[in-house]
Amino acid sequence: MKRRPRNGNESTNRLQAREQTVKLRLDFLSKNSAPNLEVFQLTTERDVPGSHIYMEAQIFTPDSRRFILHRSAHPHGSDPEDPKHQFLICDLENRGELIPITSETGATAPSVSTDGNILYYFVDETEVGGGRLSLKKVRLDGEERETLAVIDGEIDSTPWRPSNPYPLSTISSDGERLAISCFLGDGKTENAEWGLLVFNLLSGDYQLIIHGQSWCNLHPQYSRSLNPEERKDIMIQENHGNACDVNGQITNLVGGNGADIHLIRDDGSAFRNFPWGRDGNEYCQGHQCWLGRSRWAITSTDTKHPRSCRLIAGTAAAHIGHIGLQTASARRNDLTREIPNPDFYHFATDIAGRRLITDSGSFDDGGGIYLADLPEDENGTLKNFTFLINPGSSWKKNTHIHPFLSPDGKMGFFNSDESGILQAYMIRGWQE
Repeated sequence: MKRRPRNGNESTNRLQAREQTVKLRLDFLSKNSAPNLEVFQLTTERDVPGSHIYMEAQIFTPDSRRFILHRSAHPHGSDPEDPKHQFLICDLENRGELIPITSETGATAPSVSTDGNILYYFVDETEVGGGRLSLKKVRLDGEERETLAVIDGEIDSTPWRPSNPYPLSTISSDGERLAISCFLGDGKTENAEWGLLVFNLLSGDYQLIIHGQSWCNLHPQYSRSLNPEERKDIMIQENHGNACDVNGQITNLVGGNGADIHLIRDDGSAFRNFPWGRDGNEYCQGHQCWLGRSRWAITSTDTKHPRSCRLIAGTAAAHIGHIGLQTASARRNDLTREIPNPDFYHFATDIAGRRLITDSGSFDDGGGIYLADLPEDENGTLKNFTFLINPGSSWKKNTHIHPFLSPDGKMGFFNSDESGILQAYMIRGWQE
């Protein structure tokens, strides 16, 4: 279960801040925007794209003052062979100063510790059937860089070596465990298996807790709950019917037709269902997140009749087959049932579960970003639905808006290629 680090402790001086100028972008505002808003462009390099990390990632310090974004990347990840790619600290208390925190080619899957002091990330030097995957940590001041674990052979008690690590990791709310998914193929077998690794951050030990051919797009997300039992739960996505080549490249993701969402304990036990999709009419789009620290989660769905894209909250119940919303003992609540013609895609909540931000609308004009209050009642709906801005994105595959909130719910973040190159933005100023 454990591999000794090859290079032990590594120390580095604080990395130099990248020269940059945050731009105030009031041109995003329109007569329909909420009053008192301010929009800022956070990344401004003209020849290198900047991007937020996928909106479910745990990349903020708990005080909402600093977070991680990346350069030479896109909203779905980065090229592991790109030497220009770096994770950057965005210091919101210092006018959005950008400070490089990684320099290794192949840095991926960041998570910030629950106390906000440490960045955990992986370095991908894998190849199918070979190479190595390293788990590292570094203080956010750039000091005390350390390699916690290296997998450069078969995962203990298995015939598999990890490759193609997922661009997202997830950290438990007690800060003791970190999970990441990976490909388990040998370079010879089509439709090989994928799996989920859980690392103990105190010891460096790791365990493969689930594996199979349908786990190609896991989106693992630890519960944010502080409850001792609930904080062991990881929400995961299954894609029935997906296909991949011998190198783990997806040839058929199947999308909503094959997607369902589950909950699993981080020791591989207690496999459960969320009540979404799989009835022939409702389909999971493939994005979901926890509703603050509660045991409720939210997913975005497509429905055929009526045609809509809805946000559905739910709690998990015992697995009795891959039957989605027909899991009778699970609870669900359509948060958007009072909104005419709901058309929502990507979204996120604050840590208190009070606010939700989402993108919506026509791809032709870039769509819109909206803010809403989440209900206090578990059976309630979104209230005070408010238009913020049109982000002007082309919505091409690697330019998705992907809005999310700071933990305190006072700032929103999004991507756009409105300038001709992908950049990261921030919006703030809505009324409390």
